[in-house]
Amino acid sequence: MRCGSTPRWRRSWISMGIIGLDLESNNIGIGPEGAAHLADALRVNTSLKELNLRSNNIGTEFGPEGAAHLADALRVNTSLKKLDLYENNIGPEGAAHLADALRVNTSLEELDLYSNNIGPEGAAHFADALRVNTSLEVGPEGAAHLGLDLESNNIGTEGAAHLADALRVNTSLKELVLRNNNIWPPCAAHLADALRVNT
Repeated sequence: MRCGSTPRWRRSWISMGIIGLDLESNNIGIGPEGAAHLADALRVNTSLKELNLRSNNIGTEFGPEGAAHLADALRVNTSLKKLDLYENNIGPEGAAHLADALRVNTSLEELDLYSNNIGPEGAAHFADALRVNTSLEVGPEGAAHLGLDLESNNIGTEGAAHLADALRVNTSLKELVLRNNNIWPPCAAHLADALRVNT
């Protein structure tokens, strides 16, 4: 393939109607540059439903650049249902980009951000997005969709409180994963209050 030409796999992806792409654990080959290429394709692709970019180094050493590229694509893409960014170190700024995209995206049902170092600031960004987003949920009954997975992001009690406030107004999210986030007992009251009105 000539340097600078459109990769054959991208041309096939756009033209043949692929619905799933799994690129897990390609730290050297993907990164923020690879995320940018994938984002370009997502802007025009109308068939892809699931994109797995687990452990692909789209954030490490390059800040939130990879997440920013994908967020820009999510603002216009209407077909993607599941985006897996498990362990990509997008940080709070990358979370801000993705959360902003969720304000306008109407197709994404599942977003996995396990272990991305978003902290309480990143959780606050997603809380703001959840106040207006109505697409993150679970799929048909029995489907293994998660909604929003923020496990192991060190969001703490502060971040969990922001998310609890969002659950007061968001009634479409079906599952929110907050395991292993240093959430202390006082936040249980915030979550309990939210559950009283989230129906």
